[in-house]
Amino acid sequence: MPLRLATLCALLSTTVAAGADWPAFRGTNRDGLSPETGLLKQWPKDGPKQLWTAKNLGLGFGTPSFADGKIFGTGTRDGKEGVWALKESDGTELWFTAFADAKQVARQTNGPGSTPTYHQGKLLAVSLGGTLVCLEAGTGKEIWKKDYVADFGGSVPTWGYNDSVLVDGDTVICAPCGSKAAVAALKLATGETVWKTELRAGGGGGYSSPIKATFNKTPMYVVLLGDQSGVVGVDTKTGKVLWQYKNKPAAGGVAQIPVPIVKDDLVWVSCSYNGGSALLQITPTATGFEAKELKAYKKPELNNHHGGMVLVGDYVYFGHNQNDGNPVCVELKTGEIKWGPERNPAGGQRSAAVLYADGRLYFRYENGVMVLIEPDPTGLKVVSSFKLPPADQRSHAQSWPHPVIVGGKLYVRDQTVIYCYDVKAGAN
Repeated sequence: MPLRLATLCALLSTTVAAGADWPAFRGTNRDGLSPETGLLKQWPKDGPKQLWTAKNLGLGFGTPSFADGKIFGTGTRDGKEGVWALKESDGTELWFTAFADAKQVARQTNGPGSTPTYHQGKLLAVSLGGTLVCLEAGTGKEIWKKDYVADFGGSVPTWGYNDSVLVDGDTVICAPCGSKAAVAALKLATGETVWKTELRAGGGGGYSSPIKATFNKTPMYVVLLGDQSGVVGVDTKTGKVLWQYKNKPAAGGVAQIPVPIVKDDLVWVSCSYNGGSALLQITPTATGFEAKELKAYKKPELNNHHGGMVLVGDYVYFGHNQNDGNPVCVELKTGEIKWGPERNPAGGQRSAAVLYADGRLYFRYENGVMVLIEPDPTGLKVVSSFKLPPADQRSHAQSWPHPVIVGGKLYVRDQTVIYCYDVKAGAN
């Protein structure tokens, strides 16, 4: 009995540790849904207790990832873009590895926006200029590099590459949106190319990130690409395009950004600029698959800029409109708007990055207002809000990284800092 009890405890411990990680952009399943439970259902008047602030991370817009007791992120220091690792317990820096020259993009040098992807002791991140690096997560030592431009014929987007690669087993899935490869699969161990999807992506690619889904028992990678390709489903073994949707809701123009939402045979896709939103049904045909448009909206009616969308039950919640975050609720099976878009609540301004955890939506607004919302298809229900402190270094007004909850703690990055808050129920 003691041995069995010890074994059970060890298994439970392993399960908890694995569940506490957030190893990639938008989490393990790339859906913005946190598995955390036992969290505050509403915040104190002045917000949850702040535990610590990590500073001098380097300018960057990337959301952090969490694994093996560490926090990983990207930033620019001394003219170099790099990856940093912090202790999850207190934010102390463990290492920083520079891997690319800082890239001047548009009128901003806003730093990298890629979230490092962790898998089996390895870490992968992308620079604004399209350098994909693989590092040892424990030490930051470089293992291999690839170049989206030189290796895949990519063209640096207006605001640089901001994608976060997907790791599927021993394969890395990236989206260079290049003339030689719109999507590519690489060996995790060496970076060697396994296959390439030779498809003209067009402009506005390089911002969204791949996800894996299964339609009619066929596994695929779903990727929102450039304005000439829209959103595609490609075969996981060959990279062959199995279906494609190129209408405006997936081909907005200068930037297609949000990660699509997939459930069963349905895909919800949205982008801003000249885009919109659409509900697609992916069905098998005699020659492959078809993406049937069930419902579509033009940009003025409904669109998500870059803050992401979450599916809670049967409903999609997100912030509507370019450079704005008007809360809205859409029924997935019909594509019908249940309520909204509403005005930004609690003093939130401009774009909103969205996370779901333990019965609540977390809207992080560009002006530093955090809003806690109860997801309900009958109407907007604002629960609490608080104001984040200003970043100690601010090169640009935008505060765009998505909030993350790991181990009962809320982490919010702003420019060169990360704030850590205790949001465990009973802790405040």
